Amino acid sequence: MRNDCKAVQQIPKTSVDPDTLREMVAERAYCKAEKRGFAEGHELEDWLEAELEIKNQCFYWFQDME
Repeated sequence: MRNDCKAVQQIPKTSVDPDTLREMVAERAYCKAEKRGFAEGHELEDWLEAELEIKNQCFYWFQDME
C-alpha cells in the first residue's frame, strides 16, 4: 500500500497500546464491511483503510502531547 498522506506517522508511545489499536481498527473495518452489506472480497481493503484512519486519528489526538 502506497503511503501518500504526510500526516500518517508512527503513533507516539504514550498513545494507544497495540491491543487497543487493533480493537479500534477491527471495529472500524467491521463498520466498513457492514455498510457495504458484508460483500466478500474487500476484507483487506477494509482493514487497511480502517488502520490508516485510526492511525491518522490517533496522530492528531496525541500531536499536542509532545
